[in-house]
Amino acid sequence: MKQYIMAIDAGTGSVRTVIFDQNFNQISVAQKEWTHKEDPQYEGAIDFDVTHNTKLLFDTIREALKTAGLKGDEIAAISTTSMREAFVLYNRAGEEIWAVSNVDSRASKEVYELKALSDTIEDEVYKASGQTFALGAIPRLLWVKNNLPEIYEETASITMLNDWIIYKLTGILSVEPSNASTTGILNTHTRQWDSKIIEKCGLKETMYPPVYESGTVVGTITEAIATSTGLNPECKVVVGGGDVQMGCIGLGITSPNQAALLGGSFWQLEYNTDSPHIDEKGLIRVNCHATPDMWQQELIAFYPGLVMRWFRDVFCDFEVQQAKDTGQNVYDILNEKAKAVPVGSHGIMCSFSSVMDYKNWQHPSPCFTNFGIDPEKYNKAAFYRSLLENAALVTLGHKKIIEDLFGHFPETITFASGASNSALWCQIVADVLGVTVQVPVIKESTALGAAFCAAVGIGWLKSLEHTQEHVTIEHTFTPNNENHTKYQMIFNNWKALSIAQQKSSSMGFLSHMWRAPGI
Repeated sequence: MKQYIMAIDAGTGSVRTVIFDQNFNQISVAQKEWTHKEDPQYEGAIDFDVTHNTKLLFDTIREALKTAGLKGDEIAAISTTSMREAFVLYNRAGEEIWAVSNVDSRASKEVYELKALSDTIEDEVYKASGQTFALGAIPRLLWVKNNLPEIYEETASITMLNDWIIYKLTGILSVEPSNASTTGILNTHTRQWDSKIIEKCGLKETMYPPVYESGTVVGTITEAIATSTGLNPECKVVVGGGDVQMGCIGLGITSPNQAALLGGSFWQLEYNTDSPHIDEKGLIRVNCHATPDMWQQELIAFYPGLVMRWFRDVFCDFEVQQAKDTGQNVYDILNEKAKAVPVGSHGIMCSFSSVMDYKNWQHPSPCFTNFGIDPEKYNKAAFYRSLLENAALVTLGHKKIIEDLFGHFPETITFASGASNSALWCQIVADVLGVTVQVPVIKESTALGAAFCAAVGIGWLKSLEHTQEHVTIEHTFTPNNENHTKYQMIFNNWKALSIAQQKSSSMGFLSHMWRAPGI
């Protein structure tokens, strides 16, 4: 009987189940959108609805099997991936008692309280975990302790969202390093929970399940879930990881000195190292990679994908209608117009994300500037191109941080996710960074990375380091040296603009686009 593997991908906006064959061809996909509820009692509170989302999760499993025309016993293994930073709390009976999404921002007060404990506490946590309090779980756990003491007292375990899916399938509580490292409680050097961090931050000492590396078999499907979904109770459930790390696995980014740029709602520049290399300046987020002897230096640009959607919805009614009338993609129409705009967008600069400074992470008020009123130059296409250039300029700032710390940067990077569908954007990235940009056939690689983990668990692949041979490059973009020289000069002006915007926002007569809790 022919066998298949299944990947379950729980993203910020949806959950999807994808089935692959032994050659890692996608056989079927089922997807359900979900939203995360705001809790009006608490500012910035965004919960994760475990009950409703469990139903959606299992609906996608059943639908994916039906669409593929497969029986449950044809699925040999399942692995999981999810948005990072989201986590679930359980009581001693293994029942979910509280869960929070990755976009929750309720714990500013707790960040201030942590910093009041010691002038060095965040530095100490960062040196051990590679994380600050900006995105980690520590402040939110303390928020539960302060605001929902009965929940905190009842809490016996914590897992990340991808681990929660494994728990729903197997009844086994576990975590893995790539996503658990984003909590700030896992020691990135040892890839295990850090008792010193737990003690320093005043957290419970006993709620941390065993750590399994990605590609490890945790267990098999429970009889109840087999009955509910049609899966075989002998189906193996294999540890996956966080969405970014799984995306890199799906791109074959598994060796030291490789880099990937994931261009979605946020842009993550991921640089592989063979040890944690904690940055003394605190500019970079350091995560465990999904391979046991690999770590990732992560630099994040805020909102490039979301800004493009905003620009489309606010300024591009004509192009949206044109796309509907012709069956084209609206971004293809905009890209075609922007091709005629020269490097530098006739001098237009915009600022929608500053270069990452993880310990002092804030983004100033966004802006467009340095334009005139000549409609031949300063038109929709020019403003659109300036947004494409802005995302690449932020990434250039991140590349320079890597170069300063490590003395080098790869000559070739892999560019994936939604932005890599734009040939114009790919070429701009190549020109701005001055490196060759490769775009794979499979650009949405997160589910594929989880599938590779499932394959390792049942012996279809020897290890996650062997995924590179299954990744096919579709397009290659080489940098135009003349354009690269121009962009180097533009970057200096753009960085000065970002600093000025930051100063104006900090003074209070402009509003920050985003600031980390406690900043």
